[in-house]
Amino acid sequence: MPDPRFVMVGDGYRVATYSWGPDDATTVLLVHGFASSARDNWVNTGWVRDLLRAGYRVLAVDQRGHGASDKPHEAAAYALRTMATDVEAVLDTYLVDEALYVGYSLGARVGWEVARDFETRIDRVVLGGVPDGVPLGRLDLDQVRAYVEDGVPVTDAVTQNYIALTERVPGNDLRALLAIAGGMRATGTVDPDPANAPRQPVLFATGSKDGIIEGSKALAAATPHGRFVEIPDRHHFNAPGSRAFREAAVAFLAE
Repeated sequence: MPDPRFVMVGDGYRVATYSWGPDDATTVLLVHGFASSARDNWVNTGWVRDLLRAGYRVLAVDQRGHGASDKPHEAAAYALRTMATDVEAVLDTYLVDEALYVGYSLGARVGWEVARDFETRIDRVVLGGVPDGVPLGRLDLDQVRAYVEDGVPVTDAVTQNYIALTERVPGNDLRALLAIAGGMRATGTVDPDPANAPRQPVLFATGSKDGIIEGSKALAAATPHGRFVEIPDRHHFNAPGSRAFREAAVAFLAE
């Protein structure tokens, strides 16, 4: 991992960014999922390596609340629109006129917004494990809050998986991640609108064992230049490490 370069975003928080490869190569922007980081989602899984081998410049972001970025504890800091404008501020700071976008889970939901906002600057898009509906909508916030504040054991199976994911990644702050989930719930326009889908070529990729797979397929079908690839034998939490996912994405970006 290179040392982070911090970008100051609109409300005064710092977002950590990382860059690999020559500045004059085509840029691929990587945006990770909930409770992950640039290192966890993209470096440790081989994405940065494979993209560099394919000749790209790679630019990755620790979304606010994650990694080396600032981690406010207020839900209001994590509106979906705010997280999208963070990514857009990174592109502006690095003076990237055109880029390819790869996002997973929460990073894919943010990518839906970025692709629509920056239609002339984002040429192709990969959205892995993109949730249809409220991001983190399956998380039991009351159980997470009780666990964080009082140590009450979590009984909901899906929430247990999210807690395990959170505690697996060094440096995660459970209070910040609870705030992220609250911020997503409070956002007024959290559902991807199939009637207002990105118009660029978009590859949707979701694990065969992921509960959101049918919703992801539906979004792909509604996207004018969308296509869907199923990541074999993967669920939501381990799909980013799939070689099949990486290979499909790299081939799609090169078209």
